[in-house]
Amino acid sequence: MSNRIDVKKTYKLFINGAFPRTESGRTYEVKSAKGVFIANPCLASRKDLKDAVVAARAAQHGWNKATAYNKGQILYRVAEMLEGRRAQFVDEIVLVTGVTKVKADKEVSEAVDRLVWYAGWSDKISALSGALNPVAGPYYNFTIPESMGVIAAIAPEAPSLLGLIDVIAPIIVSGNTVVVLASTKAPLSAMSFAEVIATSDVPAGVINILTGKKDEIAPWMASHMDIDGFDVTGLATKKHSAMREAGAENLKRIFSFKSHDPGRILAFMEAKTVWHPIGL
Repeated sequence: MSNRIDVKKTYKLFINGAFPRTESGRTYEVKSAKGVFIANPCLASRKDLKDAVVAARAAQHGWNKATAYNKGQILYRVAEMLEGRRAQFVDEIVLVTGVTKVKADKEVSEAVDRLVWYAGWSDKISALSGALNPVAGPYYNFTIPESMGVIAAIAPEAPSLLGLIDVIAPIIVSGNTVVVLASTKAPLSAMSFAEVIATSDVPAGVINILTGKKDEIAPWMASHMDIDGFDVTGLATKKHSAMREAGAENLKRIFSFKSHDPGRILAFMEAKTVWHPIGL
C-alpha cells in the first residue's frame, strides 16, 4: 500500500501570459459532482481586472496588425494543442460536472472544431462584411471591418470548456483582445486552457482569463472605461439591463449570443470607411 500524498494542482489567474495569484489573496472552493473538494481557484479582484485590461490594451495593437492568415494559423495551432491534451480536459469535465466520459469527450471535440471553424473565418470576414461603395465622383470608397479593441466576456457556466471557446474565439479572430471570466462552478477547464494558450503562439495579453464571482466582476467590467465591448452571454438575462446601464458612459457595445456564427465576430468590429482617388 502506497503512502504517497497526491500533489494537488494550484489554479491561478492568467494575465499577460503569466499565472499570477490574485492580489486580494481570496479563493473559493470547487468541489466535484460528488461533493469532494478539488481546488481553491482565485477570486479575482478589481485590481486583477485592471491588470488584465492593461495587458489586453498593450497587446491589442500588435495583434490587430498581425495578418489574417497569421491569426488563423495561431488559432489552428491552439486547436491542435487542445486536441493533444484531450484526455486531461475530458477528465476535468467529468470530475467537476459529473457528465459521462462520452459526453465530456464530445464537448472537447466540439471545442476543437469550433476553434478550427473560427480560424477559417480570419481571412474571410472582410469579404463578408467589406464593400466597394458606389460614389458620384472620381473616387473609390471602401468599407472595411476593423477590430474594436479590448473586449470583456462572461463565459457560460456550462458547457465550461465549449462555452469558454465560444466567447473567446470570435472576439480574438478579428484582432480584438479579451478579458474573460470563466465558469464559476467549473473553472478547471478554463485554467487548463490557459496553459494551452501560454505554450501556444498566442501573444501575451491577447487572452486573459479570470476566475471568480460573476456578481462581483461583471459590474466592474461593464463600468470599466477602457473596455470597448462586453459579451454578457454567461450572465442571466435579467442582469443584462444593469450591464447596459453601467456600460453606457463610454458607449460600450454589449451583446449576448445564443449561437455561433460570423455575426459573433462582426458584433465586436467597427465599419471603417476609406476614400481614395481614382488614378488617371
